[in-house]
Amino acid sequence: MIDKETISKIFDSADIVEVVSDFVHLKKRGVNYLGNCPFHNEKTPSFTVSPAKGIYKCFGCGKGGNAVNFIMDHEQLSYVDTLKWLARKYHIEVVEKEESPEEKEQKDARESMLIVNNYAQQLFTHNLFETEEGRAVGMSYFKERGFIDKTIRKFELGYCRKTRDSFSTQAIAKGYKEKYLIDTGLTIKREDGSYYDRFNERVMFPIHNLMGRVIGFGGRTLHADKKTAKYLNSPESEIYHKSKVLYGLFFAKKSIITNDKCYLVEGYTDVMSMHQAGIENVVASSGTALSADQIRLIKRFTQNITVLYDGDAAGIKAALRGIDLVLEEGMNVKVVLLPDGEDPDSYAHKHSATGFYDFIKANETDFISFKTKLLLSETEGDPVKKANLISDIVRTVAVIPDGITRALYVKECSTIMDVDEAVLHTEINKILYRKRELSWKKDEPSPVNPLGEPLRITTPETNKFEWFDREIIRLLLIYGNKVLFTIKATDENPEEQVTTAQYINREVEGEIQISTPGCKFIYDEYRKRLIEGKTVTSSYFINHENQLVSKEAASLMADTHEVSKMWSKKGTYITTEEDNLKQVIDQAISGYKYELVMVLLKEIENELKVTENNNDNQEKIKELLDRYMAYTQFKIEISKSLGERIILKR
Repeated sequence: MIDKETISKIFDSADIVEVVSDFVHLKKRGVNYLGNCPFHNEKTPSFTVSPAKGIYKCFGCGKGGNAVNFIMDHEQLSYVDTLKWLARKYHIEVVEKEESPEEKEQKDARESMLIVNNYAQQLFTHNLFETEEGRAVGMSYFKERGFIDKTIRKFELGYCRKTRDSFSTQAIAKGYKEKYLIDTGLTIKREDGSYYDRFNERVMFPIHNLMGRVIGFGGRTLHADKKTAKYLNSPESEIYHKSKVLYGLFFAKKSIITNDKCYLVEGYTDVMSMHQAGIENVVASSGTALSADQIRLIKRFTQNITVLYDGDAAGIKAALRGIDLVLEEGMNVKVVLLPDGEDPDSYAHKHSATGFYDFIKANETDFISFKTKLLLSETEGDPVKKANLISDIVRTVAVIPDGITRALYVKECSTIMDVDEAVLHTEINKILYRKRELSWKKDEPSPVNPLGEPLRITTPETNKFEWFDREIIRLLLIYGNKVLFTIKATDENPEEQVTTAQYINREVEGEIQISTPGCKFIYDEYRKRLIEGKTVTSSYFINHENQLVSKEAASLMADTHEVSKMWSKKGTYITTEEDNLKQVIDQAISGYKYELVMVLLKEIENELKVTENNNDNQEKIKELLDRYMAYTQFKIEISKSLGERIILKR
């Protein structure tokens, strides 16, 4: 146990801003500090730190407390381990009684695995510096790569010896449990009960979490055997998830905050070489595709990221795919292409920090321009390839959450690709519109067609559905721009208002075919302009140059109702149409679907009668019966959505 005096000293020394800043990029706002909450994904900062009160509070997820609470929640540590962590940070000596074997066994599996990894790191480092084999093989490799002792010790590099089970047998002899050696992936147990060291005869790169504790390893073989994997990583475990870790972030986080920028490279040695050259705000994805979790790790400390690429074209194209995720998080992304034949490791060895910074400053470009110019060079003289490129760039720009930034990129891409801005805006709006539709469907579910196909009937009965067509278009013209409901903000999306036009388009699309002349033209034109992001008003159709459209719009607009055409079973009106607008729309569209399904069921019945006369066509009969049952269930669901109310057709 830690005595009360030491605990008081730890609490007195722990500066809430300093502690939180190790994990979150904070900006001063008045007397407090503000940042993105590390406990849930958010795009608008709601995490506040008060140095005067010594507390933090997230107004998004509700998390709050003092410096000790923060470390306990963030790192999932016990109270005692959190106090030890803060004591190490503030150089406070902690005197406590030695743990008994029973107490050690009570440590949870996670802590036990961290302890095993710490032992492995220390042993591997000892092997590298103190054994003849380690110096001759491992140290020689690091020295040939240009690393000095200070860098090697800083990153706690090591070497796993050649004997096939020396690490495992030594660890077990020291009292470390076989279970945790296997769970961390350090040891492989064969069927005959013997052990094998996973990283046998490899130089070792420990992988640290944000607290600096070793959670995994990367091991590099020094053999040229093609059958042997060049790099081998610890397997996924309770403490190590490759997609949630960035190599070097523990050593880089303070420099990232100071410079308000993070450099992203690919490998371990890239990070180490840049550190050795004096550039410390650098991390590596360790050869994996950049993940959303890794991006959010960087976002805790800065909004600005610069990706350093070497001259390998294939590698660049593969890496491009992950950058869209960075843009989607609203981060500022720039790219630097190093000279041919150079990578961050080699370039850092040849240049000072100043020289490297100067090169970056002179060659840094925004990601969208870089990607456009890179891919445009391959499309010369090929319209199909250029069209595919435009689609690719449009998808990338569309993920950027800020509208102003999107508009600036559209302008730039328009110039580079020689494509009209309006065309790019139209395509981007289509993508954004589809995304919004998905969010609306989650928020406002409606009966789902079980067969996932349009409700198309063989012989459309125009007169039967004309009332529905006119009713839907009437509502569209009169209330199209009226906000129907609001979708509350989430961590992924801001608050969004859904208009009548957007809602009707979502409900009609893919299910109903507006077929009445005039109504069809108005619907198609309205939808086209809506997707393009253009404002649509009823006067646009009333004054339309096409006289059929103009007359139809005027007729529909004149046919207004102070009350809805919906009645209750008791025979009373349901207030005004506008007061119950969403219900009016749902009734019209659901009623349309209901009538369509009734016709479809009749068509299937007729087809069954014909098919049943042919006994050899049992498979067709089964298919028709399945369709009939599916649509019958759909009809029941529509009936439920209609509730007690019915639509009176004029």
